[in-house]
Amino acid sequence: METKVYLTGAGPGDIELLTLKAARVISEADVIIYDKLANPEILKMAKKDCEFIFVGKESGNHSVPQEEINEIIYQCALKYKNVVRLKGGDPFVFGRGGEEAIYLHQREIKFEIIPGISSSVSVPAYAGIPVTHRGITTSFRVVTAHETPNKKISQLEWETFLNEETIVFLMGLHNINLITSKLMSLGKRKDYPCAVISRGTTKEQKVVIGTLEDITEKAKDLPTPAIIVVGEVVNLRDEIKWFD
Repeated sequence: METKVYLTGAGPGDIELLTLKAARVISEADVIIYDKLANPEILKMAKKDCEFIFVGKESGNHSVPQEEINEIIYQCALKYKNVVRLKGGDPFVFGRGGEEAIYLHQREIKFEIIPGISSSVSVPAYAGIPVTHRGITTSFRVVTAHETPNKKISQLEWETFLNEETIVFLMGLHNINLITSKLMSLGKRKDYPCAVISRGTTKEQKVVIGTLEDITEKAKDLPTPAIIVVGEVVNLRDEIKWFD
């Protein structure tokens, strides 16, 4: 029996944004190891005898450490033929899929990466905010607002954030005051446009528009998961919003 592990992106939340390839491997899976950000409706695509293992992580409550998740995937690969590791968004966009792939490679387990639609572009799109727009910005960056706690030095080069490009912060709602204060301290103007999008691409989607100065207060009651978009492209929402 030849085993393969599919490190699979589940997309941002709307089940119809799941790729055809992801849907196929899910339907063939013997076991699905899934996290909190994957739409639970996706699991209904699995066959009747599929095993489900939840390894979800939440801010402040990491129920299963990443090292343990790696080992769970490996042990499942020793037991099953078709193993699906289902991850919200895309496995390689702050999804730690690279760590899981390396762990399997070192143990000579075959794997395949199935990209997913990242929330970094899809959630702003559902909010009517293009991350790039001719005449406004030619680039965008995706930034994690949660670096590894044991890092001695941050890898975020805040000074470069002054460039006129769209900045998308993932997993940043709990640090929004720190983010906005830092950007203003570096010289970005207080009325610079910002948006916070909660539970994007789902029927619970909520969008709050503001500025660096007031977005923290405006977004204080929004539930997670949420992303923060900083950039002039936020001003295009009035003309482009379609989902809500």
